[in-house]
Amino acid sequence: MSHALKPSVARVATGAIAAALAIAASAALAPPRLLAAGPAQQDNGALLLAVGESRVINLQGDLTDVVIANPAVVDVHVRSQRQIYLIAKAPGETNVFVTSRSGQMLYANAIRVGNNITSIDQMLKLAMPEAQVTVSTMNGMVLLTGTVAAPEDGAEVERLVQAFSGDQTTVVSRLRTATPMQVNLQVRIAEVNKNFSKNIGVNLLSSDVGGSGFVFGIGQGNPGTITYANGRTNYNFSADTSGTTLGGAGRLFGLDLMGTLDLAETQGLAATLANPNLTALSGETASFLAGGEIPIPISTTLGQVSVEYKQYGVSLAFTPTVLADGRISMRVRPEVSQLDTGAAVRLNGYTIPGISTRRAETTIELGSGQSFMIGGLLSTTSGNTIEKAPFLGDLPIIGNLFKSQGYRRQETELVIVVTPYLVRPVDASRIALPTDGYRNADDGQRLLGGMMHAGRTGEGRPVPENAPPTTVTPDQMARDRGNRPDRDAAPGFSF
Repeated sequence: MSHALKPSVARVATGAIAAALAIAASAALAPPRLLAAGPAQQDNGALLLAVGESRVINLQGDLTDVVIANPAVVDVHVRSQRQIYLIAKAPGETNVFVTSRSGQMLYANAIRVGNNITSIDQMLKLAMPEAQVTVSTMNGMVLLTGTVAAPEDGAEVERLVQAFSGDQTTVVSRLRTATPMQVNLQVRIAEVNKNFSKNIGVNLLSSDVGGSGFVFGIGQGNPGTITYANGRTNYNFSADTSGTTLGGAGRLFGLDLMGTLDLAETQGLAATLANPNLTALSGETASFLAGGEIPIPISTTLGQVSVEYKQYGVSLAFTPTVLADGRISMRVRPEVSQLDTGAAVRLNGYTIPGISTRRAETTIELGSGQSFMIGGLLSTTSGNTIEKAPFLGDLPIIGNLFKSQGYRRQETELVIVVTPYLVRPVDASRIALPTDGYRNADDGQRLLGGMMHAGRTGEGRPVPENAPPTTVTPDQMARDRGNRPDRDAAPGFSF
């Protein structure tokens, strides 16, 4: 848009025209000067205005044409030949050019209009004085740059600016935290393992010695033995060490009969609770192991045997990443393992125990202090076993004398819960240790009181202490030269 002055306005006195020509000639080599009613904000040379705000521009020569690249953003009101008003209308960016009759550029500048940018700065300084935030507007968009103390502060700045500027404005946040965040991960692993087994075994043995010396016998299981000595029959029971054995023996139908009934029932309950904690810097991987290593022999060429160590215990490895909105994305891998003698194998004279392992590995995202169950297991296994004699064990009623039954059931319940926290360093005096208040018991406390330690709750922790100072003469220093210099100041602990 261009505005041309009317001829009546353009006609001036001859003296005034001469003076204007002189001023224009002297100002041809100088850049245009910008004067405003208030302090003008600049961004890379561009004039920053808020919607509804205005600026007064004083020119160094008489204008004839005013050109506005985007009249929807800024309007220009010509007050006189040497003074114009810039009025911001809508968010955006445009250029304004003012020229004289001779074509001289009296004013040329880029103008950026935002939504009350000055008020946004003041609002952020009042709401979050510790944050160093710079607000820039361009083409109806608000760009946030600077530094905040924590990711949640960045989200709060973005929310405040969005609410202040309105839903029609796009807010882009490029804020960064002042220091990298550290994440503490708490993992709780709870497991209950129940097992139940029941065995019923019937054992039968018969024997007979006829006049011809012929011996007849039938046996099931391991009831014992029948022996004959000095014309007498001896019955020897073989008890089942895993349960209770009921037995009986005697002669029936001319046969020596011996039978036992083995009854066994086993119930087991095992509970495991592990609560590992680990702290790591955002973006870094941390791991730890509370357990041990077992040696495993491995056969190599030429009959050589090498040893490889296998870890077991409570282990945790995770890689946290703190996101811009304060949420935490992490790759976590908890594991609980223990030695299992029931799964041991024997190889080349070595007994290698088995390892029972519960492990989970996944990637999750959640907020600080929130918990998530990343793993769960509910398992039930059962089985029946029957040992019987062919055909005889299938007979009704009497077939129970020729078979044994076993029943086993195992139930496992496992839950793994993780909880991350955004943490910051604290003073060492605020940290409680397991050794706080611990003291060793003296001889009297051990012998008379049967005390293993003399610690008190709430007392301070053991601290290093030096030996009492001694005075050393120059002659002693000369004699002790070459010995340990800290001989008289050896540190100790106040246990």
